[in-house]
Amino acid sequence: MGLIRAALSAAGSVMADQWKEFFVCEALPSNVMAVRGQKKTSSGSSNRGNDNVITNGSGIVVADGQCMVIIDNGEVVDFCAEPGQYTYDMSSEPSLFDGGKLSANIKAVFQNIGKRFTYGGEIPKDQRVYYFNTKEMPGQKYGTPNPVPFRVVDQRANIDIDVNVSCFGEYSIKITNPLLFYKNVCGNVTEAYTIENLAGQMKTELLTALQPAFAQISDMGIRYSALPGHADDLGKVLNEVLSNQWRDLRGYEIVSFGVSSIRATEEDEKTIKELQKAATFTNGAMGMAYMTAATGSAMQAAANNAGGAAVGFMGMNVAQGAGAGMYQTMAGVAQQQAQAAPAPAAAPADGWTCSCGAVNTGKFCTECGQPKPAPAGTWTCSCGTVNTGKFCTECGQPRPASGEWTCSCGAVNTGKFCTECGKPRQ
Repeated sequence: MGLIRAALSAAGSVMADQWKEFFVCEALPSNVMAVRGQKKTSSGSSNRGNDNVITNGSGIVVADGQCMVIIDNGEVVDFCAEPGQYTYDMSSEPSLFDGGKLSANIKAVFQNIGKRFTYGGEIPKDQRVYYFNTKEMPGQKYGTPNPVPFRVVDQRANIDIDVNVSCFGEYSIKITNPLLFYKNVCGNVTEAYTIENLAGQMKTELLTALQPAFAQISDMGIRYSALPGHADDLGKVLNEVLSNQWRDLRGYEIVSFGVSSIRATEEDEKTIKELQKAATFTNGAMGMAYMTAATGSAMQAAANNAGGAAVGFMGMNVAQGAGAGMYQTMAGVAQQQAQAAPAPAAAPADGWTCSCGAVNTGKFCTECGQPKPAPAGTWTCSCGTVNTGKFCTECGQPRPASGEWTCSCGAVNTGKFCTECGKPRQ
């Protein structure tokens, strides 16, 4: 039993002129995942049998964004995800039109569900048509009722700690394998199966998967505060974590994942800032700058002391005496860091340093493209040779008169710029 395209079977079928019976599915709302097909018959139709019997030659319509599945005595015997109009023919083999839109292994799943029933022309006792929504289903909200752990790694500040973060947002899912969804989730529903039936279970499993997903995101070097900009990466990681439960068992997966807000607890935020601040002071120069700023603030506060400036400065002098050793230590650290810093690269013996700072050996700067400056006392002949004497070493032409100079383009000039090409005098 299978489906035959209506356009191909019309010519030789007694149903070519009119169909008395159709299975159709109205537009599926975004929250409906599966629904039973409606059997429509006209007022003049002679086919008014059991609703659980599909008459041979019946018409079945599949719309875009839908997958139609035929159930025979509880077993899947045919499916179609390619939009069009079809004729049900019990004498043909299952057609399995997937339209190229579903997962590549859907036919293998079909074969593993159970044997294909054939009845030699006898009508089965229970036959049904189900339609599955294969469009993206957005608007699935999530939120962490309790903070979840997130590992913060900051190599610059030498930080590696776990913090607790709270986040919320929305995600969307899509049925990618209707056969698994029918077999393991909805089964022979009488009406419609909506996403609300799975909402609680999906939210619990998603929040459970967030912790290992956050761990993988952290290993990628992404800070929790930057997660809204890496929502696609987080969605891919969640699909990997949830693949056994969602994709491989129930036939649906996450299409997009959005993070509306994510933040650590106030205590953890304070801890991170303190650690980053402390790490900054490992730089001796930064530590001395902080001490200098603190000293200036202390002097201003001492001048405004309620007990008199003398009392304020007395206390400040005591504090300065205690901090003198710390200041000297920081100065020593700064000096050691300056001495340990690598010296700027020196130009090789035959090289030159461009005005942009790049060290070169050729005639042009490898960084900005400027030409190598001519040494003092040289002049460029019209043939292009750079000389220092009174005659060109290449062609023998005499050096131009005082005040004249020859540009690299060959033009003889007296001003600061070449009248031919505009280059400055060298």
